[in-house]
Amino acid sequence: MATPQQTHRPDALTLEVVGLIGDVVARYHADFDEAATRHTLTGAQARLLSLLSLEPLPMRKLAQKLKCEPSNVTGIVDRLESRGLVERRPDPADRRVKLAAATEEGLRVARELRDGLRFAREPLAGLSEAERLSLRDLLQRMLGASPGA
Repeated sequence: MATPQQTHRPDALTLEVVGLIGDVVARYHADFDEAATRHTLTGAQARLLSLLSLEPLPMRKLAQKLKCEPSNVTGIVDRLESRGLVERRPDPADRRVKLAAATEEGLRVARELRDGLRFAREPLAGLSEAERLSLRDLLQRMLGASPGA
């Protein structure tokens, strides 16, 4: 027997919102890839560097966050390491585990990547602070996080 959730079809407004979210994601990725290209990085390299600018992470966790195979992450880290943007270091909690970490140069490039995102400057800048706070809280709620977290 079908549950009410299984038989419920999204209404037109829900479908419109889903389409708009898809458009926002596509625009963000295009803008991010363009910013990456200015630094002669691929989109995947730039995303990995951005993650590492927040904190050092083990390869497995990077693969989970990037939704790709650990062997792909190893290749991306290798290329970033050869450019002096990332380094491998032992995890203080478990010396058997290697962490990937952004170098000072990597942190600088990650900062420039963030600053170079037109999407963050243009459409979001057109919203008031109250509207951006409301949007943030709604997005967090959709993702299951507590608002304002």
